[in-house]
Amino acid sequence: MDSYHSNRASWAGGLLSPLSPTTIESLEARSRDVQERTFCKWLNTKLEANGYPPMTSLVKDLSDGVRLIQLMVGSCDTSLGRYNKAPKMRIQKAENVNKALEFITSRGVKLTNIGPEDIIDGNLKLILGMIWTLILRFTIADISEEGLSAKEGLLLWCQRKTEPYKEVDVQDFSLSWSDGLALCALIHCHRPDLIDYDKLDKTDRHGNTRLAFQIAQDHLGIPQLLEVADLCDTQHPDERSVMTYVAGYFHAFSSMEQTETVSRRVEKFAELMQSVWISRNDYERRVRELLRSMSEMRTNWAAKSFVGTYADARQHAASFQNYKQTTKRSWVTEKQDVTTLFGNVQTKLKTYGLREYVPPAGLSLSDVDSAWNTLLKAEAERSKAINAEIRQIKENLRRKFADLANDFERRLRVISTELVSIEGPLEEQMEQVREIQTRMPALSDSLHVVAAAEDECRDANVDENDYTVFTVEDLRFEVELVSQSISKKIAFIDNQIVSRNMTNLTPAQLEQFESTFRYFDKDESNTLNQSEMTAALASLGIVYSDEDMDLIYDQLMQDYGAVTFEAFINLLASGVDIMEDQTSPAQLRESFRGIAGDKPYVTELDLRVAHLPASAIDFLRQAMPSSINDVGEPEYDYERWLDEVFEQDGL
Repeated sequence: MDSYHSNRASWAGGLLSPLSPTTIESLEARSRDVQERTFCKWLNTKLEANGYPPMTSLVKDLSDGVRLIQLMVGSCDTSLGRYNKAPKMRIQKAENVNKALEFITSRGVKLTNIGPEDIIDGNLKLILGMIWTLILRFTIADISEEGLSAKEGLLLWCQRKTEPYKEVDVQDFSLSWSDGLALCALIHCHRPDLIDYDKLDKTDRHGNTRLAFQIAQDHLGIPQLLEVADLCDTQHPDERSVMTYVAGYFHAFSSMEQTETVSRRVEKFAELMQSVWISRNDYERRVRELLRSMSEMRTNWAAKSFVGTYADARQHAASFQNYKQTTKRSWVTEKQDVTTLFGNVQTKLKTYGLREYVPPAGLSLSDVDSAWNTLLKAEAERSKAINAEIRQIKENLRRKFADLANDFERRLRVISTELVSIEGPLEEQMEQVREIQTRMPALSDSLHVVAAAEDECRDANVDENDYTVFTVEDLRFEVELVSQSISKKIAFIDNQIVSRNMTNLTPAQLEQFESTFRYFDKDESNTLNQSEMTAALASLGIVYSDEDMDLIYDQLMQDYGAVTFEAFINLLASGVDIMEDQTSPAQLRESFRGIAGDKPYVTELDLRVAHLPASAIDFLRQAMPSSINDVGEPEYDYERWLDEVFEQDGL
């Protein structure tokens, strides 16, 4: 056990032991000395606070009643009327003391067994009792802690404040204060900046007490009513003196807490008003910016114009859509936020009973709603304008394409009609066809204008067009057909000129040879390559060896540059021996009979077994009349076909 706890225990044990009358008298005398010194200091704090000089002796200085009256005037802040400020006679002193005692009694302070003569005659015991009564009335009586007042309240307050400090155990106003730790704990509890409690030497009773006295007086304004010895060098510190001194701590810290409470209240109110001020400014700034932005957007829309192209209209539409997905949504959020902010400001003001906030003119929520409704109307008009522009542009694109396509088809139809209407001598027909052919490149080149118009329609998502039935693909196909028709017409006329000049061939032969040539001219170039020529000759029953065919083809290429119809006809016409030997009706009929095995018809299998070229077989299948036998196979009547091909007289 620590030494100061040992001392405290030994002193407590001594107090419970029987005391001799001499000891008791000595303790009472010591207690009176402490009280006299403490109470005198207490009175001096009151006097000096009101500008009166201090006292040096309770018995001497209170005997004429002047100091007692001054104490009452200062403590109660009132006048006691006229009194003798320098009494010489006992009667004058008695009048002063009596005036003071009557005033004390009138303030509700009950004085027992004391009269003017006791004070004049210097009865210290009764004087100390009176002063203690005044201390209770003016210093301790107003102390309250959880319903307890005066001594009990002050004790409870001390216990609560020092509870966290394990070395401190306040049970009374005597021995509990003998080591100075309780005083240090009170200071540290309220002003930890003034004392480092953890670094205190807990065994240094005198040092701790002296430190507490010094800090309390220098920093807290608590006068040192006691001496260190009054607490540390006695087995029983005077309770009244300790209470009087500790009460100074209560009032000092209560005043501090009260000041802090007032400060906190003002600070809290200032914070409230500042937050309201910030919120109001924020509300006004944001509403002003929101209204400005919406007005600027309406002005921007009103100033915009279209240039008449779909790309421009789509750019307007994309910009408008971007506004709806970004800017407008941010404004919707901002509008809700400022509405909430306004409500929060009003709620704060109403909670504290303050006057409600009225926004400046033009910045109220109704102004925001009005501007918002105006924006929505402008937005609807903007949407209608863009949609109408896009519809009109699409309609214009439809008409533009239709006009171009219809005009192109008309020009193409004119050429087709002219081509069909050609007549007269073959040479004149050839000239007319050639003239028409010269007009085709320019017409074909103009198709790209129609294609560009169609691309514009496609870019504008124009899928339907009620003004035309044509597409660029349709027109391109028709151009190709007309070009082919012109080429075929030229080939036909050219072949006719050739045929006309062939006097050694019958018309039937010419027709047969021409149809054969056209059939095997697969690429419609009016020429035959070697394989096509071989197949054409084979279809006519003329078959050469590969070496002979190579020689014949090379000779034709050398003479004509290509196997044209003229070369083909000349080959057939010039080879009289061949024609007489290999293409006579009788020999052809005998050849077909050999292939058919003496049947009156030939089948596709018969032709393939005879090793005819596939192209010759295809031609014969299409040229010869056919019928279907019992097993579903076609039978080709070569007899009838030969009768139709050759003149009857020649059979």
